[in-house]
Amino acid sequence: MSITDRVIAIIAEQAVLDPSDVTPESTLEDLGIDSLGLVESIFAIEEEFDISVPFNANEPTASDFDISNVAAIIAGIEKLVSEKV
Repeated sequence: MSITDRVIAIIAEQAVLDPSDVTPESTLEDLGIDSLGLVESIFAIEEEFDISVPFNANEPTASDFDISNVAAIIAGIEKLVSEKV
């Protein structure tokens, strides 16, 4: 399973949606994911990929991690995974 598929599966689980309902253009708001759901998604992603996401739950907009849409999240995770090696 690719990084994209794994991230979409995690986000879909948080949004209680089918992964096919999650597109790269989807925003977390579109998917009905609130701030708590976002934090849970970040934790699940960190665990899944054994990475640390530079995300501050108290100040999401101050983070270096782009959460503007699913594609941005996937790109950020791909970068973190590639840097981990």
